[in-house]
Amino acid sequence: MKNFVLFLFLYGWQFVFAQELSCKVTINSSAMASVGVSVDKSLFPQIELAISDFMNNQRWTNDIFSEREKIKCSLVINILKSPAQNKFSGNAQFQVSRPIFGSLYETIIFQFIDRSIDFSFAPEDRQMIFNEQNFSNNLTSFLAFNSLIALAIDYDSFSKLGGNPYIERAFNITNLAGNAIGGAWTRDTDTRNRYWIIENIRSQQFNNYREGFYEYHRLSLDDFGSNPSKARKTILEFLQVIKTTANLKPNSALINAFFDAKALELINIFSEASKQEKQQAYNILSSLDPDKTESYRKLLK
Repeated sequence: MKNFVLFLFLYGWQFVFAQELSCKVTINSSAMASVGVSVDKSLFPQIELAISDFMNNQRWTNDIFSEREKIKCSLVINILKSPAQNKFSGNAQFQVSRPIFGSLYETIIFQFIDRSIDFSFAPEDRQMIFNEQNFSNNLTSFLAFNSLIALAIDYDSFSKLGGNPYIERAFNITNLAGNAIGGAWTRDTDTRNRYWIIENIRSQQFNNYREGFYEYHRLSLDDFGSNPSKARKTILEFLQVIKTTANLKPNSALINAFFDAKALELINIFSEASKQEKQQAYNILSSLDPDKTESYRKLLK
């Protein structure tokens, strides 16, 4: 749990109301196709600023965050078309990272490609109002969902099942949006959408995965510099947990997101391992994440 009461005494009360996220927002319209609708491109910087304001100024917890303790994340929204005036559709990539204790290294803890996002934005929408208990529009629900997922994943990496409160709130947003507009908020449209991310992380079948996720970060990465052999052993055990979970929930969105975030990191972790550990890591990784088999094959060289 992020509890920095000491800062109150050292630096005053300015930290009490600090928001939790430090999010870099990018709106990319370079691939937008023309569909006969005149688009005012000066609107895109306004969208970027409004989303950035929402992500960085909305407060979700009562915990105290200093500026350096904020959760780092990035949101890239690729606008692919504008089917009507002030209406846009495309995809998005959301990434969350956290520092590793005793090092300058930051590890990606969540990376998710949202393959379908539709939203409306007019110049008067610059100040976005959000009510967590009611559906207002797809854009604010999308931003709130990602904010709460960032908190859930981050807190899970610091304490076992620490993200539970934020998972339930993200689940509530998913239900409200699903009932209102369907689409990527429901189970039927895509096996790797928002619905399945929250379904996976909320499922009892993923509790062992989430506990192992904590051990991967707090007992392995945070201690890697002092005891790399022990860290690799713990990570191999976690990979076995992922394998068991994947057998229960094949092609799960959360596990796919894990390997999207961690593939390169895992290769680096085991690049200095023993030959036996490299082979074990390769066997598990190539079976769980076959699309990256050629990358994992570097471990055998």
